[in-house]
Amino acid sequence: MLSAMGDLGQDTAVEAVSEYEGGGRFTAKLNRDWEIWGPNGGYVASVALRAAGALSPFRRPASLSCHFLGVAAFDQVDIQVRHLREAKTALSQRVEITQQGRAILEATVWSIGDLQGLEHDHSATLDPGVPGPEGVADLSDLLTEEEKEQGPPYGFWTNFDVKPVRFHREQPEVLEPVWQEWIRFSPAPDLSDPWVDACRSVILVDVQSWPSASSAHRWGHGFIAPSLDLYVGFHDPQPESEWLLADGFGPVARDGLMGWNGRLWSQDRHLVATGSGQCLCRPVPQRG
Repeated sequence: MLSAMGDLGQDTAVEAVSEYEGGGRFTAKLNRDWEIWGPNGGYVASVALRAAGALSPFRRPASLSCHFLGVAAFDQVDIQVRHLREAKTALSQRVEITQQGRAILEATVWSIGDLQGLEHDHSATLDPGVPGPEGVADLSDLLTEEEKEQGPPYGFWTNFDVKPVRFHREQPEVLEPVWQEWIRFSPAPDLSDPWVDACRSVILVDVQSWPSASSAHRWGHGFIAPSLDLYVGFHDPQPESEWLLADGFGPVARDGLMGWNGRLWSQDRHLVATGSGQCLCRPVPQRG
């Protein structure tokens, strides 16, 4: 059985190569502990976010938007950061990740300084109304001994403790396109750096795409749906919340596209982040 090994802060860290006016270059080593097909998209996007943070004068990331352009190998990637718009209280940056000259990801990131503005919070109207983590069984308690020994299909899932709101060993029927799970990183990352905490949100928003949208279809349908893009807005950081609720919804799949949106809630129902994206649906490649 695979054991949890990924360290969020360490595995998204970037190393500076050069810095110049309006930008800089970095490298990073992608860790196989975050594998789904290849490196998980939210994980690669988090590496881009860390590179942006390394050059931002501000401590708070506001949003990340990216296109997934290629599947990287678990090896070194090259990262270039350019400042697009610099102001006293906000910074826009473009981040490009390549590997041996091949495009992997392109992102834009906004970060902001300390600001005072209008405030309201009506997120309670969106509360999914599910039990907290204390009222949901741990996945390990729902699996058979054989399933525990076999472990998850991808190493990515060994980085978390998981409590699914609904659990089906075999999907009995077509379900609502909803995916809700309480998730805790293991080992617990050091979230004192707001940019690392934001990486936690990027990964847990991104991973809601396929599980939510595919729930509307019977198992064994013979399709995959890699992500085309991802947007994450960081609203109310809650680094003290050990568990976060991934609350994904995939309302429409049509013409080869699967659309989804996701929310991320803290244990006391603060809306930490929201996001959305599109997946490109296509038949599973036939081998041989």
